[in-house]
Amino acid sequence: MTAALTASAALLLTACGSGGGDDSSSDKITGADSGDKASASPSASASADGIDRPEIKLPSDMKMVFEGQQTGDATKDAVLSDNERAEGTVWQAMAYGDTKKSGMAFYYTDNALAGVYQYAKRAIDKKTSWAGTLRYYDRKVTLFDKKSAALTYCVDESKADLKNRETNKLQGTKTTPNSYVFYNLGLKKNEDGVWQTWDVTEDRGSQKCQP
Repeated sequence: MTAALTASAALLLTACGSGGGDDSSSDKITGADSGDKASASPSASASADGIDRPEIKLPSDMKMVFEGQQTGDATKDAVLSDNERAEGTVWQAMAYGDTKKSGMAFYYTDNALAGVYQYAKRAIDKKTSWAGTLRYYDRKVTLFDKKSAALTYCVDESKADLKNRETNKLQGTKTTPNSYVFYNLGLKKNEDGVWQTWDVTEDRGSQKCQP
């Protein structure tokens, strides 16, 4: 699982930074801890459901667009919302170079948390972040019972680019079939009512996600 997660996390950074080529860049990205700087929030503030959640704020040049946020099913919508927040914690860690205040541990658990933390730490050590827009689409939730679910979705990375966190210099991105990635997640609801991701696999360049 750790290997699968690290690979999936690395995707965004690898494709984003190398334009889908075989660049040696294999930084990983996928989750982190809880952040307190910045300007734009990647997901709705989490107070409506009564859960005390970590704040997530991203820089103005780092945007996430989530399609299909409302399914008409309250449980599925909760899964989608917590996935959005989970993604934000990873990017927040990268944006500010801080895994301890990113919120990753709130939304990831088990091997997924270990993989996400290692990924974010490597990106931070390399002073790597990204700028632009990630589009999340074809999001589908499968509920197994009241506390377990699966989530699949695609990510369009063609409008995002790796950048140096200290200089803000962009690396340059080319759009290729590898700019589109398919994700398959396993989630479980914890005692606090949070849908945590415990498993992640990905398929870069998947035919399911090509435009």
